[in-house]
Amino acid sequence: MPELRRLHVSHAPAVLAFESANRAYFAAAVPDRGEDFFARFTDRYHALLAEQEAGVCAFHVLLAEDGSVIGRFNLVDIEDHTAELGYRVAQHAAGRGVATATVREVCRLAAADGLRTVRAATTHQNAASRKVLTRAGFVPVGPADPAHIGGQPGTWFERDLSAPAPTLLPGPGGSTQV
Repeated sequence: MPELRRLHVSHAPAVLAFESANRAYFAAAVPDRGEDFFARFTDRYHALLAEQEAGVCAFHVLLAEDGSVIGRFNLVDIEDHTAELGYRVAQHAAGRGVATATVREVCRLAAADGLRTVRAATTHQNAASRKVLTRAGFVPVGPADPAHIGGQPGTWFERDLSAPAPTLLPGPGGSTQV
């Protein structure tokens, strides 16, 4: 069973392996991180840990039983009890409800930490991400600036953490909202 953990310095090799192994898969849906990300990975990773320590971000990894990273779930720009959510799941774990379940868990943790609202932006072409957000209790709240999401048109979604999340029941290909 996958385990959600707060990002730690010891996760660096597994995060780099995850990003490298899934680079082409991710680039099909979101802008590629670029060569600089991989060339300067260690510096960037330590900067993320510093941001997390400062309380402006909360980074999480979803670990498989073997310790490999199968997902990243990040809350960034934490301010005024609000944060922005970003996430990515390994290709081999996609389509199984992993992202939906983990986004719901990240929202539960965020609420326990005092956040009231979580926002996420996704492109119109990223149907899988829109489905995850909707199933995790997010609602569309308006257009997203294309500059914020890789130059593509998109939508901002928001979840009020004081409202209960929708109940999910197992369904074909993942979860079904009821």
